[in-house]
Amino acid sequence: MKHKVKVTVLDKKLYPELQQQYCDNPISGACPCYNVGDEFIFYRDEERDDFWHIGLNTLVKTSGDADTVAGGPKMPFCSEAWDAISRYIYTGLQGGSIMKGWMKKENEMITCCSDGTRPVIFKIERIDYEEKE
Repeated sequence: MKHKVKVTVLDKKLYPELQQQYCDNPISGACPCYNVGDEFIFYRDEERDDFWHIGLNTLVKTSGDADTVAGGPKMPFCSEAWDAISRYIYTGLQGGSIMKGWMKKENEMITCCSDGTRPVIFKIERIDYEEKE
């Protein structure tokens, strides 16, 4: 059995009152790195190691310009997002239980980046598949 991990951007939040109060640019706006609905697939096998490359070129679906999406062909995942989600991706790629006892499905996790004024909400899913012979 092999494992890949699908990451989906479920939502983007914006707290303008916090940006106004705390950010150097008080009108920073929503996260520019991702679009709601973006999907990424991570592999870690003999042919490719997307984890090691911080998700570069894992984007498989977007409503925006792929060249401007973190995880697309031109840039790896945002460092704030990667810091928050990489542990779940790594666990899933190894076939582990991502969040047993917390989520309804042990192979899924809902998490977000740590940007407190404009967090991005991610769904992480371990997908099991048969190894090709």
